[in-house]
Amino acid sequence: MTARTQRTRLLAAGVAAASLSLALTACSSSKEEGGGAPNATATVSEVKADDKLAALVPADIKSSGKIIVGSDASYAPNEFKDDSGKIIGMDVDLANAIAARLGLKADVQDSQFTAIIPGIQSNKFQLGMSSLTDNKEREQTVDMVTYFNAGSAIAVKKGNPDKISADDLCGKKVAVQTGTTQAQEIVDVRNPACAKAGKPGVVNDGDKFDLQTDVTNAVVSGRDQAMMADSPVVDYAVKQSGGQLEKIGTTYDSAPYGIALAKGAAIAPAIQGAVQSLIDDGTYKQILTKWGVEAGALDKSTLNGAVS
Repeated sequence: MTARTQRTRLLAAGVAAASLSLALTACSSSKEEGGGAPNATATVSEVKADDKLAALVPADIKSSGKIIVGSDASYAPNEFKDDSGKIIGMDVDLANAIAARLGLKADVQDSQFTAIIPGIQSNKFQLGMSSLTDNKEREQTVDMVTYFNAGSAIAVKKGNPDKISADDLCGKKVAVQTGTTQAQEIVDVRNPACAKAGKPGVVNDGDKFDLQTDVTNAVVSGRDQAMMADSPVVDYAVKQSGGQLEKIGTTYDSAPYGIALAKGAAIAPAIQGAVQSLIDDGTYKQILTKWGVEAGALDKSTLNGAVS
C-alpha cells in the first residue's frame, strides 16, 4: 500500500490535542482516535439522486434501499469512531454521498481491515471503503473504483530522539498495522535492502497491530521507535498528538485508493459514475476539504486502473 496492503491506508478531526496525550489515547484496544467530526455535514445531506446513475443499480440492491460498506474504523481521519461510537470520516462521508447519488443509503459497518475483502467475496459487504490501495495484485481478487491518492509516511517521537532516518529503518522497532502496504513493504523492500547493506532488518519484521490507533500509541508510549502508515493518517496523528510526534522524510510511493467490489459486480459502473459525478459537481472536494485531506484529490475516477 504504498498503502494499507497495501493500503497506503494510508487520522478524527475535532479531537482535542490534549486528549491525545498519553492516552493518545489511552486506547489500548479502543478504536477511537478522537472526538467529533468537523462541521459541515450539510455537504452530504444535500446530495441529490441522479436518475441515470440510479438506473444502473441492480434490482436486488435497489429494492433493499441500501449499500452495505465494510470499513476498519481505526484509521482517522479516513474512517474512525467518534466519542459516541458512530463511524465517521472522509470515507464515510464519501460512501454516504455515493449512496445518495444512487438513490440509496450507505450502511457503513466496522470490520477488521484484513476481513473486508473476504467480506466482499462472501457477500457480507457490497463495498469496501477503508483506504484500500488499488494495485494489480488486489485487482485479481476484487474490482476497484479509484477515488483518492495517498502515499506512505513515517513518524517518530518529537525531536527524533533515536535519530532515525526515513531511508534507513534497519535494526529499528517500527510499528505498523497488520495487512497494510507498509507491513508488506518492510518484508519485501526494507529488510532485503538492510540485508544487502549488511545490516540487521527491522525488528521482528515490524511490530504489528490490528488497529492503527494502537500503532500510534506504540510510538507515543515509547514501545516502538517509529510508525509507518498512509500519509493522511500519519499527518493527522502528528497534528493530533499534542506535540508528541513528528513526521520524518517525505511522503513516498503515492497511489490511488480504491472502493473494493466483488469481481464483475453489476453495480461497479454505478459506483464509478457516482464518484465521478461527485468530483464534477464539487461535492467530493468539499468532503475532502472538510477532513483536511484535499491534497489527495483526484480529477478522474477509474475502474481497475492500477499501474503496479
